[in-house]
Amino acid sequence: MLEDPTTTASSPAAWPAAYPQGYAVVDVETTGLARDDRIISAAVYRLDALGEVEDHWYTLVNPERDPGPVWIHGLTSEALEGAPLFADIAEEFAARLDGRVLVAHNAVFDWQMIAREYARAERQAPVRQRLCTIALSKELGLPLPNHKLATLAAHFGVVQRRAHHALDDARVLAEAFRPSLWAAAAGSVRLPLQECLPLTEWWDTAVPRIGRQPGGAGGYRPTSWRPSRKRPACPYPNPGRYEEGGRLKQGMRVAFSGDTSTERDLLEDRAVEAGLHVSTSLSRLTSLLVTNDPDSGTSKVLKARQYGTPVVDEAAFGQLLEDVEPATEG
Repeated sequence: MLEDPTTTASSPAAWPAAYPQGYAVVDVETTGLARDDRIISAAVYRLDALGEVEDHWYTLVNPERDPGPVWIHGLTSEALEGAPLFADIAEEFAARLDGRVLVAHNAVFDWQMIAREYARAERQAPVRQRLCTIALSKELGLPLPNHKLATLAAHFGVVQRRAHHALDDARVLAEAFRPSLWAAAAGSVRLPLQECLPLTEWWDTAVPRIGRQPGGAGGYRPTSWRPSRKRPACPYPNPGRYEEGGRLKQGMRVAFSGDTSTERDLLEDRAVEAGLHVSTSLSRLTSLLVTNDPDSGTSKVLKARQYGTPVVDEAAFGQLLEDVEPATEG
């Protein structure tokens, strides 16, 4: 069990100098988990450098479509009908995020939903880094049986009042984050910060407007976050690794890690269309890793270092895609 951090890091003098100066603990409720789903409520607890609460904010959001699993989040079409559109609350939301590290439980999901909403509103969220409390609990080695928010809350004695209500989920997370942050500071643990890139190009699928739609409870379609897409097998043999300064060649195996300004599915589709083999994992056979954050410490980045796999960023990969060498015949 970790030592009580309030006894070992009891003053700012003991605080790691490299730690962020402020945090925005965020929770969003959504119409579902897929790329065409929308935010229906959002909450932000702003914390100072030591994790103390400064203020909080909550809003409903009209998703302009069916609200999805009402039995989970409790927000009906009628409740959302008069709510502001995301574009109407984008400025206030941004002011709450500005200059802070976004903290969320399974932060990649919340960030991707937020980034996509800002892209639709033709704006960018002022977020440069995020911190996932699941990743932080793993860094701290907390003895948790699973990584649910309720389990993390119970570990720190935080009482949940309304699960799946954005404001209460954000409160619970803020209260659980503070002792996690102090424990990290006490042990000089490197915070698992990840870079956040705004979307500049994304899929935007027309979806039904808010209201009951045919086909089930309110028209809700169960979806999953980035559902697996069955791609045709690459018809070309793997010619080996990419060589710096050279050209990509059809059949090369390419893996992606971290945020990209172009939505991942679009980037992967372009790689497939160019004759490359898109891989969801990294092995000794991988020809190239594409990442905008080579110091992130993700499993793919670490494996790329271990295997000596070449690494390029998204911009360089885009240029390489313009001149892919055809596969050798025969």
